[in-house]
Formats: sequence, C-alpha cells, structure tokens
Amino acid sequence: MKLGSFEVKLEKRVSLPGWEATLISLLAILVALVVFSYIFVRAGVNPLTGYKEIFSYAFMSSFGLPLTINRFIFLLLCTYAFIIPIRAGLWNIGMAGQLYAGALSAFAVAFAFGAKTSQNAVLPPGLVIPLMIAAAILGGAVVGAIAGFLKGRFNTNEIVVTMMLNFITYWIVARLIKEGGLFMGASGEGDGFKIPESIYAPLVKNVPFTVFIALGLAMLLYFLFAKTKIGYQIKAYGKSPSAAKYAGISPYKIPLLVFIMGGLIAGLAGYHYFAAVPGVYKITKNYGDFGDLAFYGIICGLISQGDALAAIPIALLFGGLTNGGRFAQGKLKLGFGIDYALLGVLMITLVAFQFFYRYKIVVVRTKKETSDVGIHS
Repeated sequence: MKLGSFEVKLEKRVSLPGWEATLISLLAILVALVVFSYIFVRAGVNPLTGYKEIFSYAFMSSFGLPLTINRFIFLLLCTYAFIIPIRAGLWNIGMAGQLYAGALSAFAVAFAFGAKTSQNAVLPPGLVIPLMIAAAILGGAVVGAIAGFLKGRFNTNEIVVTMMLNFITYWIVARLIKEGGLFMGASGEGDGFKIPESIYAPLVKNVPFTVFIALGLAMLLYFLFAKTKIGYQIKAYGKSPSAAKYAGISPYKIPLLVFIMGGLIAGLAGYHYFAAVPGVYKITKNYGDFGDLAFYGIICGLISQGDALAAIPIALLFGGLTNGGRFAQGKLKLGFGIDYALLGVLMITLVAFQFFYRYKIVVVRTKKETSDVGIHS
C-alpha cells in the first residue's frame, strides 16, 4: 500500500526477540483496556475509576491479592496442561475432566483415612498430604492417558475424546458428592465432605505451597523443551508427525506421553483448588465453574506461544482480572458478567495481536522514477 512517497508492506518475521514479543503483548493489553472503557462509559462509570478498583483489589488489597494468587496458580497449572500437548500439535481440551479426576482421587485418599467421619480427626499430614497430591496427579494422568492412547493407537480426534471425558468425569463427581453419594458432605447441600484441619495444605503468607510447585514446573518445562531429547522429539512430532516417524520418533508414544504429562498437571490443579485453597477444602457444588475456568488455560497457552515462562505473567493477569472484575462489578453496581466481558475483550485483542508475532509492518520510501532528458539538435 502506497502513502505518498512511502510504501507500507508486511514482512514475515524470521525471529521475534523476547523484548519485542513483550512490547506487542503490552500494546495489546493497552488497546483492550481502551476498547473496554466504552462499556464503563455506557454504564456511567469513569473508566479510570473502574480500572483503579479492579487492579487495586486484585493486586494491592490484603484480601484480594491472595485470591488472585490462588486463581493464578490454578490457571498456570491448567495452562501447562495445555502447553505440553500443543507443543506436539495436539489439543488438550480435557483439563476440566482431568482436574475433576485429580480432585476426586485426592479426596479418595482423605476418605480412606477417615476424613469424612470426623471434622476433628487428627490425620498425619506428612503422610496424607503427599498421598493426596500423588493420587491427584495419578487421577489426572489416567484420564489424560485415555485420550493419548486413543490418539496414538487409533488416531482418534483428541478434541472430541477430551470433551467427552470432561462430561463423563463431571457426572462422576456429581454422583459422588450429591445426596447419597460416597463423598457427600454432612450438610447435604450438594457439597462434598470437608477435609479436617490437620491435613490442610501448608500456607506461606496465606498462599498455598502449590505456588512453588507451579513456578518450579515453569523452569522444568522450559528445560524440557530447550535442553532435552524428549523435548526435541515432542516439538519435532508437532511440526510434522510423518517426518518425525521417519526420523524414528514413535507416533504412538508421543501422544500418550504428552497427554499423561498434561493430565497429571491438570490433576494437580484439581488438588490445589479444592484441597489447598483456604476456605474451600472440599469439592464444592459449583465445581463445574472451575472446569469452565480451566479453559482459560487454553487462551493463556496460545497467547504465550507455548512458552511456560511467558505464561506466568499472562496467567497472573487473567487471575487478577477474574477477581478484580467481580469485585468492581459489585462495588460500582455494574451489570452482571462485566468481568467475563473484560476477559473476553482482552482475549480477543491478545489473540488478534499475535498476527504481529509472525509479521511486521515495514515502511519504506519509494524511489522517484527519473527519465533521461535528451538534447536534440
């Protein structure tokens, strides 16, 4: 496209420096906030006031910040559960089912130690908590393995399979915690039983210790994909399964492996939110909301381009906005769903700006055409 003496064109990027990717993401967030300001104006609220309430509650309030961190841990784990298969070119849409299985497995351990029979039961935390975590990891891994096995062995569509597993595990949870279910709580109000205080997860400044697991996994996944043979094989399979097979990489083992890895991390997310977050400590009757929230891990994974380290600030931002948006909605008397609307605008904008991860706008000055002037006698 020509603009006067200049030509504007798109060029495909050969590489994208980290600082430039960060700048693009920050610009996308700024654009999203400007666009969403229109909704504040329509509601009769000064946009600066609205954003002040959201961000101050989410990131500076003594009450809101721990909630944001809890949500951040959950989203980050769900993001990892998506990132690992997507590096192999496979879509894990089953984080919800995997985290349900993880939560059920963790509470099954507590149930086996008699946690349901008495809220005052004194259970050995050094034994029960590690077993609950191990069970959560195993439960999520088993559900993930089903999708991985079917993909590797029969080339079934992993999106369809993982979505079906979400529904199956959702109703298994419903059967176990509802009236007459094995894990039904004492109140009979649709919640599962509450674990006794003796096996509450350790806290560091009112934040579950799972925050260190989540951040440690970021480093581990970075090392996996940057430095290890299996990480290279996963990426190679993601680029071209047929070429990877020709190079000796198993087309059966890679799908199974990445879905097991994704599933075990999603199972850990189930343990975190239902057994480690202060004030919860049970499978709540609205557990399906957390299954829906897990889908934000897909968006965080896509925005971060499958980079586990880049996913950290993105998950933190989304975790803060889900809490701060709900708070501002109530305090400023905004319409229901304003928090989801904000996240929707942010997601659309961030995904749209990924175009600039692959292409850059180049402006060049066009050369003026000159013609020789002959002198005729």
